[in-house]
Amino acid sequence: MCRIMLKKFFLPLFFALVFAAQGQTTYKRIVSLAPSLTQSLYFLGAQDLLVGCTNYCEEAKKDNKPVVATAVKLNIEKLLSVKPDLVLALGLSGAEDLETIRKFGIKVEEFQSPKSFDEICEQFINLGKMVGKQADAEKIVSDSRLKINEIKVGRTLKPHYRMFFQIGVNPIFSVLPHTFMNDYITLLNGENIASRLAHGTVGREFVIAGNPDCIFIAAMGVVGDEERKVWLKYRTLSASEKKQVFIVDAKMACQPTPITFVQTIEFLDQQLK
Repeated sequence: MCRIMLKKFFLPLFFALVFAAQGQTTYKRIVSLAPSLTQSLYFLGAQDLLVGCTNYCEEAKKDNKPVVATAVKLNIEKLLSVKPDLVLALGLSGAEDLETIRKFGIKVEEFQSPKSFDEICEQFINLGKMVGKQADAEKIVSDSRLKINEIKVGRTLKPHYRMFFQIGVNPIFSVLPHTFMNDYITLLNGENIASRLAHGTVGREFVIAGNPDCIFIAAMGVVGDEERKVWLKYRTLSASEKKQVFIVDAKMACQPTPITFVQTIEFLDQQLK
């Protein structure tokens, strides 16, 4: 009788304590306040847990997920109405809004903008743990690392390029060192002409003086096309002379996930001769 009682009452408690000690808490109703985090949930196959997103989370909007925030403004009332047990946010989210959410007893997990591909992978695995998809996250990261290493090794046998990676058009903003987007350049065995800058806003004079061998423009649609035409007019630029001015999908290149990072660097590698 005593053995039966032990099994019935103490074993479940024992396993609950073990899982808690191992940090195995998973969440069932998630609001994402960043497109990259929303994208990561989809890559992990955890989109069914998503109950709220921003108006920039395109894939989630197509699935009719409730929009609870814009890029800069959170609708707390609407967020509370979807009853999340976890809110995912980036460092750019309003600190006061996040603190308000916490006061309602909702877990808020803040991610900082990753500074490298390695940090992207670490954050992705941590997110996988939160949604019960750790094995899937580790597999995606492992596959991504293999692809990146193949490209990195392959580039060592090809020409070395001085590169300018532009984000946006007005103003022109350069990819800076110590950011995950700078890893696109270094992993391709390239040199960032903005490697000594502390601030990203630059003029065309800076790019002309740096004379890069290739220019990548992270932009979309007509804006990107027009910007490429402008750079190609500068005949003294090595990148323009060689017609090595390329448009990169900003939604892909600027999203810090292992999969989009690989997609971006594969595209860049294919453009370079």
